[in-house]
Amino acid sequence: MIEMIKFYSYEKPSVKFSTYQNLLEKGEWNTENLSKKESLVSILAYCLMPTHIHLVLVQLKERGISIFMKNLLDSYTRYFNVKNERKGPLWQGRFRNVLVKGDEQLLHLTRYIHLNPTSENLVQDIEEWPFSSYREYLGYRKKGICNFGSYLNIDPEDYKIFVEERRDYQKQLEEIKHLLLE
Repeated sequence: MIEMIKFYSYEKPSVKFSTYQNLLEKGEWNTENLSKKESLVSILAYCLMPTHIHLVLVQLKERGISIFMKNLLDSYTRYFNVKNERKGPLWQGRFRNVLVKGDEQLLHLTRYIHLNPTSENLVQDIEEWPFSSYREYLGYRKKGICNFGSYLNIDPEDYKIFVEERRDYQKQLEEIKHLLLE
């Protein structure tokens, strides 16, 4: 999925994702081939969960987010259906989006997304979850897919404290949310 996110963030890829992935695995794909294409979106943060994904995106082209999400979700659905010998939709309805109205809201949103695995009791320590951009934010992963540095001025140590200080609180909120009747 992480490779798909990177691949579909570009407009009009020159090959199918399966071809890209095969060439990548063989070491025959030059990652510069993608960076020469125009980007639909810039990825600021992500977290892949067992039942859903969180993405913080900046739209770079008109309808960029919609095109990116359609391509990403359709491609993953095809992959999943072939792999599991099934047919039909995989996702429940249209993706949800929220307009972020400032740097402070953006910072808190990234924290919420990065804390999701601990809130859902998937890991105790957020750094254990390999399917998020949290390690990129801490500087542990140099070749990531995020471009948050252009939008957020983050010191890795300060960000770690910022996230960790809300871990227990967010976990409590998640527990309360499950107790509420809709």
